[in-house]
Amino acid sequence: MKTLICALTAVFALALLQPAHAGPVNVNTADAATIAAELSGIGLVRAQAIVEYREANGPFASIDDLLEVSGIGPRVLDINRADIRLSDED
Repeated sequence: MKTLICALTAVFALALLQPAHAGPVNVNTADAATIAAELSGIGLVRAQAIVEYREANGPFASIDDLLEVSGIGPRVLDINRADIRLSDED
C-alpha cells in the first residue's frame, strides 16, 4: 500500500511539473495577464515588463525585439517563439 501511495504521489507530482500548453498571443495588444497565462516561463512581472516596454517604445516590429525587455532572454524567447504573434493576422 505504501508503494502504491508513493507511486501515485510521484505520478501526480510529475503531472504538475509538465509545462502548461501555451497558446498564441499577440504581444502588441494583449494585457499582462493574458501574456502571463499564454506564454511559458513568463509570469505576471515579466508580462507587465513587456506591456510597459510596448507602451514606452511602440509595438514590437519583430519577435527578437522582445529581447530588449528586462527579464526576457534568448531561452524564454525560443521556448515561446511559435506562440508569439505581432498582429492578429500572424
